[in-house]
Amino acid sequence: MSSERTASLGVDIGGTKVLGLALSASGAVLGRVRQPTPQVSDAAQGRPVGTSVAEVAAAVIGELAESVGVDPRTCSIGVGVPGIVDRTGTLVFAPNLQGAIGADLAALIARPFERAPVAIDNDANCAALAEVHLGAARGVDHALLITLGTGIGGAAIVNGAVLRGANGFAGEFGHMMVNPDGPPCPCGSRGCFERYASGAGLRHLAAQAIAAGTLDPQFASAPELLISSATNGDAAALAVVDQFCWWLARGIANLCAIFDPELVLLGGGVIDGKAVVLEPTRAYLATEIEGGARRRPPRIEATVFGSDAGAIGAAILGERQR
Repeated sequence: MSSERTASLGVDIGGTKVLGLALSASGAVLGRVRQPTPQVSDAAQGRPVGTSVAEVAAAVIGELAESVGVDPRTCSIGVGVPGIVDRTGTLVFAPNLQGAIGADLAALIARPFERAPVAIDNDANCAALAEVHLGAARGVDHALLITLGTGIGGAAIVNGAVLRGANGFAGEFGHMMVNPDGPPCPCGSRGCFERYASGAGLRHLAAQAIAAGTLDPQFASAPELLISSATNGDAAALAVVDQFCWWLARGIANLCAIFDPELVLLGGGVIDGKAVVLEPTRAYLATEIEGGARRRPPRIEATVFGSDAGAIGAAILGERQR
């Protein structure tokens, strides 16, 4: 394995998968490794979930480094995680990865490589870095990034830089309350934005439609199938996706009242169905946003890098903090 730094390694720890990418100096993807994320049930085996997650992330890094011929002890490494990360690299709170809360992931992931802790941040902050440096937000001073996966991640770009807040906790858009009488959220609140406008939110809306007899039960736990069917013109699936788009627009309107962005980028797995998500969301935002016709709403676009954005941004984070 070469000791020369010829690639930056980025890892995105999600609720269901750990994705690692190796980037060249120009931002080209040189290698890719993916493994499933350890779940809370691992704790029943006497294994802390945080330790298991760190070990899988380290394994992904090792395999990725080997595949592109770099030394993980000396190359830059960044990691994105789905939750609140403090400035020391500790996972302070993670509604969709609760078993890992309190783990010093930065140190645990670095341990097998006998190196200083890796750079670590919230996954949506990492995705925003990717879009600011290489993607759709290049040259944009004020933008929001909303990732629609298992939950909702968020990042605010202010004056061309990712806003981290006083403690590194900024951008938790998914836990903005949009309905106090809504369903319980893993964060401990009710009616959070992500209960309606994420993969889990789409399942919730589908369950309501199934209970009402307007949607086939096959869609109960398959948001990807629902989006695919809507894209193919299924009227019942389209009706549920339309509800989803209204909730998404409602949340974006709330955020616009705070940040006044010129661009809103949507990423994550749900945006694989952007043909049936983007246009309805734009139309609903035009009616929901404060000021309505008296202001120009922000552009709503899909991210350039899709589900790769978190890992690409993590690699950029590692390089910047090296």
